[in-house]
Amino acid sequence: MADIRIKKRKRMREKEVKQLATDLKQLFTKDFFTEKDVVDIAESTDFDVIFVNGDILCIIYEGKPFLTIRGLLAYKPETRSVTVDMGAVPYVTNGADVMGPGIVDVDSSVKEGDLVWIKDVKNGVPLAVGVALYDAIRIKSKEKGRAIKTIHNVGDKLWRYGE
Repeated sequence: MADIRIKKRKRMREKEVKQLATDLKQLFTKDFFTEKDVVDIAESTDFDVIFVNGDILCIIYEGKPFLTIRGLLAYKPETRSVTVDMGAVPYVTNGADVMGPGIVDVDSSVKEGDLVWIKDVKNGVPLAVGVALYDAIRIKSKEKGRAIKTIHNVGDKLWRYGE
C-alpha cells in the first residue's frame, strides 16, 4: 500500500479553526482544540486532513469534519460510536466494512450517512472510522450485510503517517 501524500498544506486562520472546533463540538458535545493551537489543513490522496500541533487529528470527508483514530485517542469522545464484538475486531482493523451481526451497540443519535467511529466491546478503543449506511435503529436490528462503510482504520496509510 502506498504512503499517504500530503500536498498544499497551509495554516488555518483563527476564524476557520474556531468554526472547525465548533463543528466538532456539535458532533461530539465536547471541547477540542482552540484557535490558540497550531492548526493546518492539507489535501491528501483520499480526503483533506487537519494537522493539530503537528499530528493529523481530523479529516474532512465529503465536506464533513471528523476525528481520525489518533484524534479519537487524544480527545476520547463518547458520542457517534458503534461498538463491535471481539470477533469483528481483526476484520475491522484490516479495513473491512462493519457487518450488522457483529455490532453490539450504536449511539442512538446516528443517522444514515453520518460519520461514526468503531470501537471494540472489551476495551472501548477506536478501531476505525466509517460512514453509517443506515440509522441507529436499523443498525441495532443486526440485519445481515454491511452497516458501516470503513474509510479509515488502524494500520492504514493515514494511521501510519508520521511514524
